Amino acid sequence: INAEVLASDQRYAAIAATEFNSVTAENAMKWESVEPAQGEYDWGQADELVEFAMKNDQAVRGHTQVWHSQMPTWLTAGIKDGDFSRAEVRAIMKNHVVQVTKHFKGKIRQWDVVNEAFNDSGTERHSLWREYLGKDYIANVFRWAHEADPEAKLFYNDFGIEGINPKSDAVYDLLKKLRAGEVPVEGVGLQAHLGTQHPFPDGYEENLKRFADLGLEISLTEVDVRIELPLTSAKVATQTSHYKAILKGCLAVPACNYITLWGFDDRNSWMPGWFDGEGSATPFDAKY
Repeated sequence: INAEVLASDQRYAAIAATEFNSVTAENAMKWESVEPAQGEYDWGQADELVEFAMKNDQAVRGHTQVWHSQMPTWLTAGIKDGDFSRAEVRAIMKNHVVQVTKHFKGKIRQWDVVNEAFNDSGTERHSLWREYLGKDYIANVFRWAHEADPEAKLFYNDFGIEGINPKSDAVYDLLKKLRAGEVPVEGVGLQAHLGTQHPFPDGYEENLKRFADLGLEISLTEVDVRIELPLTSAKVATQTSHYKAILKGCLAVPACNYITLWGFDDRNSWMPGWFDGEGSATPFDAKY
């Protein structure tokens, strides 16, 4: 849900309230949004979304606590300029995770705790976090979040891991290791940003099953299926097939219990701004 549109567009708000039983903040819970200055928190839009959900008897997914993108400039600039030691960076991360989790304690059903820590090749992404804090930062983030809200389900979230490939293999290996080490990761989020110009991911249902076999809950967290414009009946048919396969595979695996669309209308979709010449990715068109 786009918090700004929710506040300004009554039609958007009405559809969001009646067509879904769960909502996720598109940007309002990301680090740059909730902590724009060090130690100074702005909960406004995030709290409004939670209140909207409670009013409409909806669950809330929290998105996202630790990511390499959409970080506040005070943090990224401070790290790059050497203003913070490694110990200080670790303390900043821990404080943020604890403060955000505690603020929403009891209101968030699932949290995307760590987001997009791998490259498509299956290698670890060399983010500022990995560079400064080493590979153990992922386990620590889950531990800190769990201590702050033991009832929330904590997820690792990534794109391009819907089928079986080097990246999903790496995520599987990480989560298997974390689970064996009793790190409180309870779920995996498969974003499922797909496109009709690409075949549906190979081994999708098999992949869901192997994550389920680790004892993990599975959520499809950012689902959309973009089309190279202009639209044709063949492209729309492929889009329909992709959406159907996403749902069918999830329904076949009991551990897969949550599906979130990354935006529900083409007017406010992030797609055209990131993928030139592509769009029409959501169930509702630009006229709702």
